[in-house]
Amino acid sequence: MANEQTEQTQDLEQEQLEHAEQSQTEPTVEDLHTQISKLEENLKLEKARAANAIYEAEKVKERVEREADAAKKFAVEKFAKSLLDSVDNLERAIQAAGEEESPILEGVKLTLKSLTTALEKFEVVAVDTENGFNADLHQAVGIDPTAKAGEIGNVLQKGYTLSGRLLRPAMVTVGQ
Repeated sequence: MANEQTEQTQDLEQEQLEHAEQSQTEPTVEDLHTQISKLEENLKLEKARAANAIYEAEKVKERVEREADAAKKFAVEKFAKSLLDSVDNLERAIQAAGEEESPILEGVKLTLKSLTTALEKFEVVAVDTENGFNADLHQAVGIDPTAKAGEIGNVLQKGYTLSGRLLRPAMVTVGQ
């Protein structure tokens, strides 16, 4: 586009030089009107190009802002994914303890609560497994003969989303 503008500018200058050479004498009113109309057309063209360039610059600015927002939003993805192993281990420790209450178990529960609260602060949320199987959020790893068709029988590993985007699918068994 810049080359095209340069060429048109050079063509206009060339025409003006040729016109000036041809009319070394006094220019006529008709010649001046012709020159004015050409200049007005070129001015309209340049105004349209300037408006188009401003429009394109705004679009680029908006796209860069959207991409930056998305990058900020999902920058914690790898970090959050690595923390999910710790959440899983703490949940297993609580399950292994059973019903026996002890200060250690209470500490593990508080640690798990603290970790899940921190994850939720950054929009890391557990995937819903109560409302049936959803192939977009759940990964079926087996069949549960006791569950109804299309429903989740057993959750083997919780799934999580980050700002609505799937971070890790829930590993589940499904009824047939």
